[in-house]
Amino acid sequence: MKTKNLIKIAWQALLLNKKRAVLTMLGIIIGISSVVLMVSLGQSSTELIRNQVSGFGTNLIMVSNVRKDVMGVMVGTENMKNMKMKDVEAIRKQARHITKVTPCVTAMEQIVSGSHNCPGVMMGANVDYLSISNSKIDKGRVFSVQEEETAAKVCILGQTVIKSLFPNGENPVGKTVRFGKMPLVVIGTIAEKGKNFTGDDYDDIILAPYTTVQKRLLNIDYIHMIMATTTTEADTDAAMSEVQSTMLRMHKLNADGDPDFEVISLTQALDMMNSIMAVLQAFLIAIAAISLIVGGIGIMNIMYVTVTERTREIGLRRSLGAKNKDILRQFLIESAILSLAGGIVGIIVGLLLSALALFLLDMGFMVSITAIAISFIVCATIGIFFGWYPAKKAAALDPITALRYE
Repeated sequence: MKTKNLIKIAWQALLLNKKRAVLTMLGIIIGISSVVLMVSLGQSSTELIRNQVSGFGTNLIMVSNVRKDVMGVMVGTENMKNMKMKDVEAIRKQARHITKVTPCVTAMEQIVSGSHNCPGVMMGANVDYLSISNSKIDKGRVFSVQEEETAAKVCILGQTVIKSLFPNGENPVGKTVRFGKMPLVVIGTIAEKGKNFTGDDYDDIILAPYTTVQKRLLNIDYIHMIMATTTTEADTDAAMSEVQSTMLRMHKLNADGDPDFEVISLTQALDMMNSIMAVLQAFLIAIAAISLIVGGIGIMNIMYVTVTERTREIGLRRSLGAKNKDILRQFLIESAILSLAGGIVGIIVGLLLSALALFLLDMGFMVSITAIAISFIVCATIGIFFGWYPAKKAAALDPITALRYE
């Protein structure tokens, strides 16, 4: 019998029991839609993280202090004071793959402008900070080297701070704000950058010369962190090795000893985040795959019932000349139709759920063609695998016995 006729017979048989067919497909629909949803969320999240990290510069390297860990408890503050400006100068001169480097000193105080105020985080850095952090001046200017050397009372405001201090939309450049007890003249504003993947606001920042924060606010002679950029992203590993060696020499430490600093890059952080997302996504897909197995078992169960209900039909067709392979193919086609129909509906539902979830999360929607193609293959495999044994049982029925079946 021709395959076209077998498909027609199988389709008509399924239409006779619409509710049963829909309930049978439900497990497949849930499984496939869950897989599509998880893949879409995973890919969109990964792409969002990559874009946000790239916005800050994937060739960024940071050197930070390391606290001592005793029995799982972070103790001691000696290491927090070990980085000095001489370390910055050494990295600038000795690390060949480093293009720009800046010291970083942070302070937190209430910032006030007229009757408006908000909590403020001041980042003290040098003139290279904006280039290193991939930031741009929106209005005004950046502070000069002379202002840096004289610890001038000037600052540059991020957009979140501006909205809090100047809610009426006035230009803050030229105005005086107070950070704690110290007055600062606003000389510029930083263009908006948004939030990163952890929810931290890039625009909630007050930038000032590092000397201003060191001498006038904190009264310290050390720095909290060093930020640097490499010539290209491909040079990140070589640059990290150079920075590591330079810091070891400056701090008179052995390479196999216990360092009092840590060198990390945004590329490393991105790779780590991607690995975590991949593991999480695989775990969620594995859970969703259980629904596919349950759906396959449901198909097998229903096909067994179908074979039993249609025993006389099978005997009649056999007596009219249908071969074993025709009966086998008919029931295999029925199970494949159930599985593929459930898969198509599942893919549509999964895409709609993905679009809704990503819209609510304010993330870009991404469709994985690979996930859809694999879903079709999985559906066809499930239909054939779980429908094979019931179909084989139907094909093996003795026509005389089948005709006598009540």
